[in-house]
Amino acid sequence: MGTGTLRETHPEEADAARLAATLKALSHPSRVQIVELIHERGGEICVCEFAGRLDLSQPTISHHLKILRDAGLIASRQEGTWVYHTVRRDAVAALVERLAAWASVPEDGSEPRGGEDRAPCCPT
Repeated sequence: MGTGTLRETHPEEADAARLAATLKALSHPSRVQIVELIHERGGEICVCEFAGRLDLSQPTISHHLKILRDAGLIASRQEGTWVYHTVRRDAVAALVERLAAWASVPEDGSEPRGGEDRAPCCPT
């Protein structure tokens, strides 16, 4: 390791990084299709079913599944030689709640402000 110090990550930065990773995981059409297929199949799907429904190679499907799993959006379980995937509803619900908060009115019911609390460098 070098002699420099590691920058301490603030909780807000870590939270923003997790949110960005989750959104990035959903930013590819194939990964959206994978989540949709899991949902359509009643919440759980065998890995072998993806190949028949997506125009992707098995290694590419595995790559996309890993990204979704690493983002915490899906869970996987092995049963014999088969691997089954489920959408983590708690993770999706938390994402929806976070995005809905951005679209909601502030808790105090106030209207968006016109910039009276902006920094002095910002024009109003």
